[in-house]
Amino acid sequence: MRVLSLEADGYKNLRNISLSAHPSLNLILGNNAQGKTNLLESIWTCTGCRSFRGSKERDLIHLKMPAMHLKLRFQDKRRVQEIEMRMQRAEGRQKKILFNQVPVVGGSKLFSQFQCVTFAPDDREYIRGGPEKRRALMDLGGSQITPAMLGCLKRFDQLTAQRNAVLKQIHLGAASKQDLEDWDLQLSLHGSLLTCLRYAYLKQLAAVCTDLYTVITAGKEKLSVSYRSNIFRNSEIPERPTREMQMTYLEHLVRSRDDDIRLGFTAKGAGRDDFACKIGGLSVRDFGSQGQQKSTALVLKLAQASVFYEKKEETPIILLDDVMGELDVTRQNLVYSLIRDMQVFLTACNSDTLGQAREKQNAGECAVFYMENGSISAAS
Repeated sequence: MRVLSLEADGYKNLRNISLSAHPSLNLILGNNAQGKTNLLESIWTCTGCRSFRGSKERDLIHLKMPAMHLKLRFQDKRRVQEIEMRMQRAEGRQKKILFNQVPVVGGSKLFSQFQCVTFAPDDREYIRGGPEKRRALMDLGGSQITPAMLGCLKRFDQLTAQRNAVLKQIHLGAASKQDLEDWDLQLSLHGSLLTCLRYAYLKQLAAVCTDLYTVITAGKEKLSVSYRSNIFRNSEIPERPTREMQMTYLEHLVRSRDDDIRLGFTAKGAGRDDFACKIGGLSVRDFGSQGQQKSTALVLKLAQASVFYEKKEETPIILLDDVMGELDVTRQNLVYSLIRDMQVFLTACNSDTLGQAREKQNAGECAVFYMENGSISAAS
């Protein structure tokens, strides 16, 4: 998969961007706060996913602009395709999306067609942060290679929100426990399926992570990544949900009703699942050094790209946001070796610490762009 061109105007601080992308490496250079990350975020927005920086849609339009416009052309293994997005402040900031000039609602159509993998400085939050960060990584990566997972996730989230609403009504005396029966049954079906899909994806991810971490540490340390279900032992999670699994899930929901009513939310099930990263049997989150946490986060994202490539026989777009300069030569070379067949957009203040990217720049084997005040210019 390759981005061919990008146009952006009014997207945050981006102004009249018109970029023709190199099929391999694109260096985006410039001082801090000039728009380099916004440029990567505009590419990511075309996947139809929420911003990797946590930006809300209402913040995508620059405060001094009436509208924003994005237009991205990309080549996959079948053909050239086009994504266009517009948002008008005067129209309540409702995003209008065209895919190959045909209007689409929501981002699921884009997600199934255009995929990226991001690397950002705050990726260590996948290790240091709460379980929701790690669930998001599993859900994004799993949905990229198994489209049915996206629909399962949406339905699971809807059912959980509806069950939580009933729990609060029961607490207020406006509903009874019997009103939970249908929601519990549906949640047990979709929760069991989601558990199986996440577990299957994480097994693939874990195998790659172990191999990559061995390379980084020259075999001195071993990383293990394991799924942690809120209900099941890993040995109890089948390839596909069984009737027995669904009934076990349902029993846990029924047993936790009183606690859930008191808490006001569903405390059992796939919505509380997580995964654990360990080095030498010790939690990287609790006992790992900063270097170990950074390396673990790096191999998680590299493994995400590697699994996608292997399963889809298609390369994702790689977005590296100011991370390569923080890595030593060994880690840089590992990143470059794994993404050598992929199109890369790499941001940095300068290219002095970018190793192989610097060599490609000197040899004229990549495109170099400079960002200043939201505008971009290509190096001669």
